[in-house]
Amino acid sequence: MRGTPEIACDNRAPVSKKIAVIPGDGIGPEVIAQGMRILERVNGARRLGLEFVHFGWNADEYLRTGVSIPEGAMDDLRRNYAAIYLGAFGDPRIPDMKHAADILLGMRFQLDLYINYRPVKLLDERLSPLKEKKKIDFVIFRENTEGAYVGMGGNFKKGTPDEIAVQEDVSTRKGVERIIRYAFDFANRSGRKSVCMSDKNNVMRFGGDLWLRTFEEVAREYPGVEHFHLFVDALAMQMVRAPEMFEVIVTNNMFGDIVTDLGAALQGGLGVAASGNINPGKVSLFEPIHGGAPKYAGKDVADPIGAIHSAGMMLDYLGHAAEAKSIEDAVVAAVRAGETTQDLGGKLGTRAAGEAVLKRLTTKDNAAI
Repeated sequence: MRGTPEIACDNRAPVSKKIAVIPGDGIGPEVIAQGMRILERVNGARRLGLEFVHFGWNADEYLRTGVSIPEGAMDDLRRNYAAIYLGAFGDPRIPDMKHAADILLGMRFQLDLYINYRPVKLLDERLSPLKEKKKIDFVIFRENTEGAYVGMGGNFKKGTPDEIAVQEDVSTRKGVERIIRYAFDFANRSGRKSVCMSDKNNVMRFGGDLWLRTFEEVAREYPGVEHFHLFVDALAMQMVRAPEMFEVIVTNNMFGDIVTDLGAALQGGLGVAASGNINPGKVSLFEPIHGGAPKYAGKDVADPIGAIHSAGMMLDYLGHAAEAKSIEDAVVAAVRAGETTQDLGGKLGTRAAGEAVLKRLTTKDNAAI
């Protein structure tokens, strides 16, 4: 998020955009509530014209009705909503997490949210787990609709000593090219100077060959952006040893799932990490990366920063870069003041940590909103 650091009241006529709010399970409703406090304050102050519509899709509803998502809901989201603001899913009463897969993976695939956008930025040096403090400010783009997550494969002779399990990893030229191209486009427009593509093509020969060939072909169209390739094990090592060498990373679905959590650890933990699931120009989804963490639900201990950051990313996607930057600045100020939940060394509860960010949102004249 790169814009001006303040929120200024103005007289622009609002253009209505509907935002679907899905708090989900466990700590999801608690952290989303804090993000909504920020969004509602900014929406009112800047007259952004956002309309928030709350959806009760969660474990309780699934256990009550047996329905994860009502019929026609995906079409409704696709046609009528600008973005989706999501909490978290996961409930031990549903061991196979069918409702979570139906909702989250369902939206990723059916809305073609092919870009998983994960900024990795250290908010304060004391949060770094690295002994030597490094510059940590890069972005990971994970392909979000292909790979091992398409569910192709099966079991033969299941439950017997001769059982065979096959899991297919699917890559298409279209899918690979569009995520790589988006990474280069992002580097260009954000002033970042390099793109690293990571795979394991010395083992995954066919899909890896497609990724590497496509990466080299697309890179030729961006002569001003340095490009380089690393095997994913080398990437993980260098993210710890020398995170300052990275600006933009692009990788496949499975490896992206793994290295983005490593990135979250580098920036302070799962509680601070935000993400976007994006289909450019269409309804897209924004969420903190943590799970439902049901054992912490209702205890006022969950860190709301990831949810608040995700709200800011959503505003940036909707064209409100200044407001997004103001939220980011407010979060950083609260963290550096130590006004955080316990996972970041503070003593505040979830709501109080949200309040610490809220009170730091300022107008153009540095007056509280």
